[in-house]
Amino acid sequence: MKSLLKDKLVERFMRYTAIATQSDASKGVVPSSEGQWELAKLLKEELADLGFVDLDISEFCVLTGKLPANTDKKLPKVGFCCHLDTVDVNLNPNIHPHMVHYEGGDICLNEADQIYIKLAEHPELADYVGQDILVSDGHSVLGADDKAAISSVMTAFEYLNAHPEAIHGDLYIAFVPDEEIGLCGAKKIDFTKFPVDFAYTLDCCGIGEVVYETFNAGSGHIHIKGVSAHPMSAKGVLVNPTLVAVDLVNQFNRLETPENTDGTDGYIWVQAINSNQSTATVTLNIRDHHKERYEAKKVYITEVVAFMQKRYPRAEITLDIVDVYGNINDAITEENRFCIDYIYESMKELGITPKTLAMRGGTDGSFISTQGIPTPNFFTGAHNFHSNAEFMPMDSFEQSCMMVITLLRLISEK
Repeated sequence: MKSLLKDKLVERFMRYTAIATQSDASKGVVPSSEGQWELAKLLKEELADLGFVDLDISEFCVLTGKLPANTDKKLPKVGFCCHLDTVDVNLNPNIHPHMVHYEGGDICLNEADQIYIKLAEHPELADYVGQDILVSDGHSVLGADDKAAISSVMTAFEYLNAHPEAIHGDLYIAFVPDEEIGLCGAKKIDFTKFPVDFAYTLDCCGIGEVVYETFNAGSGHIHIKGVSAHPMSAKGVLVNPTLVAVDLVNQFNRLETPENTDGTDGYIWVQAINSNQSTATVTLNIRDHHKERYEAKKVYITEVVAFMQKRYPRAEITLDIVDVYGNINDAITEENRFCIDYIYESMKELGITPKTLAMRGGTDGSFISTQGIPTPNFFTGAHNFHSNAEFMPMDSFEQSCMMVITLLRLISEK
């Protein structure tokens, strides 16, 4: 079955990546790019051919649908969620994947422009000698994040359609836009159309990766209105908002920043200071795996703003903090943990060594889990997301698809 899956996976991946779906945070709308509409419409047609019903593309380009159970056996309602967009990291939005047979050393992505994935910089390549690997032309990401996931899930549904003896309960799909710019699409899901007991995302990297612990995440915006004055008469009058912003930022611990933390360490990331003679804006990212420490960071930021307001009483300083997503693990209980256990059972059956990670980031499941739907995450098989060095070994890609098929079989048996 695997060799057949490989052909189907490649065909789907090439078709999906041919549609440019790069998200654009500057647009301020969901979805942020027209290509996401195009891909959603294509997937809706394909799902209809595979027996899905109640298919709907919302005004926000969230595609939902249901594959009805093919058994009277009482089984849980299971969902899968994948995102339509690819990331914008100042590379070409148009993706041109090709296959290489890797025999060691560096991989040439583009001979004309002399672009390589260098083994010295990416030693993980050595694990895939002798395998076929999908790569980009060096001018874009590969798009395995998350079109490998879409391909795996769609191919698994195609398998179910061709094998009616593979029993399953009601299955639901949610293809969502703009994950890369703040899980925007997941936040637009109409959960009456995704009424699942638990769900899965496929949105992490190398084979064996399992994620059910992510950051709690928030964003903070601090607006500072100073007092402008001409330098000739500024003494005792001028309140420089740029310097207020600098003083404010210096209240944060320089050791609790992204470049000084790892594992489950949290941080406050000063992403930007934008200022002129009259106003300044400080943009913050707030992250922590532990809910209590995350909340404490928000409290500390609030206290810093209050302190700076006392130091500069003639300035106007306001703070807005928004929760972006939560830790998947906070939605896991003894009663629903079995949805994670199925991942490990599937890997054991497929001979895959699990690599459990506390992700220093989030997935669509990080938001979906806050809605009371535990949504763990497992591998696509690709490496180096958000980079032109992104690559996807075909053996790992096949195993990602096999995970979906095996999960559903185990769920039906248990």
